[in-house]
Amino acid sequence: MEEKLSSVAKTFTPSPIQELSHLAQRCNAINLAEGFPDFPAPPHIKNAAVSAINSDFNQYRHVQEICDHLAKIVKNMHGLDVNPLTDLAICCGQTEAFAAAVFAIIDQGDEVVLFDPSYETYEGCIAMAGGVPVFVALDPPHWTLDPNKLMKSITGRTKAIVLNSPQNPTGKVFTKDELEIIAGICCTRDCLAITDEVYEHITFDNEKHISLASFPGMQERTIITSSLSKTFSVTGWRVGWAIAPAFIASAIRNIHVKITDSAPAPFQEAALTALRSPPEYFESLRRVGSKEQLFNSYLVL
Repeated sequence: MEEKLSSVAKTFTPSPIQELSHLAQRCNAINLAEGFPDFPAPPHIKNAAVSAINSDFNQYRHVQEICDHLAKIVKNMHGLDVNPLTDLAICCGQTEAFAAAVFAIIDQGDEVVLFDPSYETYEGCIAMAGGVPVFVALDPPHWTLDPNKLMKSITGRTKAIVLNSPQNPTGKVFTKDELEIIAGICCTRDCLAITDEVYEHITFDNEKHISLASFPGMQERTIITSSLSKTFSVTGWRVGWAIAPAFIASAIRNIHVKITDSAPAPFQEAALTALRSPPEYFESLRRVGSKEQLFNSYLVL
């Protein structure tokens, strides 16, 4: 009966990351496979989730205040003007936000550029949408971008470039010069960009995260995806978002509703508490979280 599977499903195999995590659980071993911390989530955020559950925020729900607050955050961090009513979609983690973004813009045969090494989810989502992943290898040991390699990867079928910075699994933070190269190609070749910025607050060696959407001509062609998971040590809560031009954000919301309907209601309520955290929280996270990214980069090397 396996012939009843779709052609895409036949190409998929179990996630090696999840298989290693399950093995670590069975053996009570230290888990170096998945990107979650070895320290607990902040107590005030956990208390907010418990309070939301006890207050019966347990049904389908869209918490508009999350969108309102995210609009203020991207304005303060990146100078982006975002309409919280039209330009945001709340999803079940960054993973769903990314998948919905791909489904919203990719047609059969469209090519999507990925920087290699890359997080395994990207390739699978592109394949499910009928797209063609095109890999551009970053150069070790610092995982630098070769502009010539990127230019050669662009064809008349290129629809989008995926950028994960700070990057999983290398820990690389793309430099301003590298981002300008990517932005320039997107603008001159009329490509969209999907960014994964879940590690935006976890950098080290005085590196600073810059969103690709902040470069001239890029906000109108960039879909930013991110989540609570890494910043607030709640990878199991599954609250993420996409920020995009209104017509793309609308498509992402429509796809999200068809797939999962809504992100977990009590954790959306707790997200408000998390997003209102003071600057001191993010500084402390950077001191602790940078150890995880640094360790991951050593694993890749």
